[in-house]
Amino acid sequence: MGSDRVRVRLGYWPDGVIKYAEAEGHAGTARAGENPACAAVTVLLRTAYETSVSFSGVVAHGQAAAPGSISFEIGHYPPDAAQRLRGVSDFLSIGLSGVEREYPGMVEVVREV
Repeated sequence: MGSDRVRVRLGYWPDGVIKYAEAEGHAGTARAGENPACAAVTVLLRTAYETSVSFSGVVAHGQAAAPGSISFEIGHYPPDAAQRLRGVSDFLSIGLSGVEREYPGMVEVVREV
């Protein structure tokens, strides 16, 4: 992709549950697979997705279509899962903010409504 940063887009359902998360790009000059900022973003997104789909009744789809690209979307969830999913959403957002602060200029997090 040629990017020198990872751009993360987060979208939310009206109740604060993550609706989608997309990350594209590669941060910095380290070779793919050797950059801690990229690894941190990947681990946070993958863990948020895997945790979310472990809740009963959650319908979600995730993919890592190519190196430097990972995304997931939560399409449906039962009302009794909302509180737990908000916790996952908060954890993901705070974790990504921490990576953005730790690696300035290498990670950009964009929150969309």
